[in-house]
Amino acid sequence: MMLQYVVKTLMTAAVVVAVSEIAKRSTFWGAAIASLPLTSLLAFVWLYRDTGNAQRVADLSQSILWLILPSLVLFVMLPTLLRSGVGFWLSLAVACAVTAAAYLGMVWCLGRSGVRI
Repeated sequence: MMLQYVVKTLMTAAVVVAVSEIAKRSTFWGAAIASLPLTSLLAFVWLYRDTGNAQRVADLSQSILWLILPSLVLFVMLPTLLRSGVGFWLSLAVACAVTAAAYLGMVWCLGRSGVRI
């Protein structure tokens, strides 16, 4: 069991390291790899491997779909703030806070609409 966690952690970390290293050379290719749903794909594989339950994978996939929308706020706010001359750490903090608010808003709206995530 512990070996599975180590393998999962190493594979997931490898994806993050690969993106950051590739982005040093080419922001386009770093972004292309980062924009792939690699984390989601790994989560689907790990969830299915651990539970054997395809319905749980389908539910996770649908929940991710709904939560992609508020995550886009980060990718609008961060470059906007940085290009406006706001420092990196403050821009990152503000963009994360606004994104968190967008997530809360989306969860609230989905709940009011009867959508379960």
